Amino acid sequence: MVLTASTSALVLTACGVVDGIGGSSSSSAPKKGNDITVGLLLPDKETKRFEKFDYPLIRKRVASLTAGKGKVLYANAEASESKQSVQMDQMVDKKVDVILVDAVDAKAIAPAVEKAKDAGIPVIAYDRLAQGPIDAYVSHDNELVGEVQGRAIVDALGDKAATSKIVMMNGSVADPNTARFKTGALSELQGRVIIAQQYDTREWLPEVAKANMTKAIQSIGLNNIAAVYSANDGMAGAVIDALKEAGATKIPPVTGQDADLAAVQRIVSGEQYMTVYKSFLLEADNAAQMAVAKVQGRSLEFEALTPDTVDSPTQKRIPSQLVQVVALTRDNIKATVIQDGVYTVKDICTPKYAADCAAIGLK
Repeated sequence: MVLTASTSALVLTACGVVDGIGGSSSSSAPKKGNDITVGLLLPDKETKRFEKFDYPLIRKRVASLTAGKGKVLYANAEASESKQSVQMDQMVDKKVDVILVDAVDAKAIAPAVEKAKDAGIPVIAYDRLAQGPIDAYVSHDNELVGEVQGRAIVDALGDKAATSKIVMMNGSVADPNTARFKTGALSELQGRVIIAQQYDTREWLPEVAKANMTKAIQSIGLNNIAAVYSANDGMAGAVIDALKEAGATKIPPVTGQDADLAAVQRIVSGEQYMTVYKSFLLEADNAAQMAVAKVQGRSLEFEALTPDTVDSPTQKRIPSQLVQVVALTRDNIKATVIQDGVYTVKDICTPKYAADCAAIGLK
């Protein structure tokens, strides 16, 4: 089942804790009113969801939670860990009330997290688990993401899996999620397929993934590559381009993550096998609720939003919210990104993809 923001809202309503209304939330006086500033630091623009979905959704939700008085101060690091550290220091200097940070490099951001903590500013790690004294973490179950991707490859290869050679195109080693995606994927792939080549992809850059895929083709042979594990959609597109340029007439199964529009269209056309759809709406909604509740001192709401715990290299039992994920294929586009309002049929089924959309009943 696909989780939506309404699910989270219903759960919290049942507890009487939405937007500080009802229940026992009124028993503790808020630290601040609605006139708050949330600092939001996102890592890059290559991952399309950050600018298109996460930032607008968080900004809108913060406003709705604060009667239109709360605002979001936003900065994008454009894949630069040093730039992000400067941006976070600037947020501290501007005395924002809380910071949501999606770290370019989990370790490199730790001193800036420490500075914010020293200044009395709560820090919530968003999407990627930052090191340092963070107050909470909201993301998806990232090992499950890898498991879903790995399982998709094994299922696609069927009874030929054991003798099939695959390439693994992992993400950036600076991103702590990469290790979790990889762990999850390997739990499904090891012993079931032949992993012929593996690559880490600097800063998740598609051009790096394409160069590595070209090397893999030269090393393994185009016709010997049965599938490609790609950790996200941007790299999946680059992998597919490399395969085409090498002369592939039929693209082997390629995985992805993030449900980028271009990836959904590639899935419709049959070029990309699947992507992992992670509800941006629910993740962003929970992050905004956490940030506002933390600043306003509403501990019950905050605790309801953090039912899980995770550990980082610098901190144990971090209060967390891990949102579930789903494999998106040609069979469930309607039930995922269209049902959740991420895209419309018109967005997906442009003239280039009209025939493919019609073939799968997408209209």
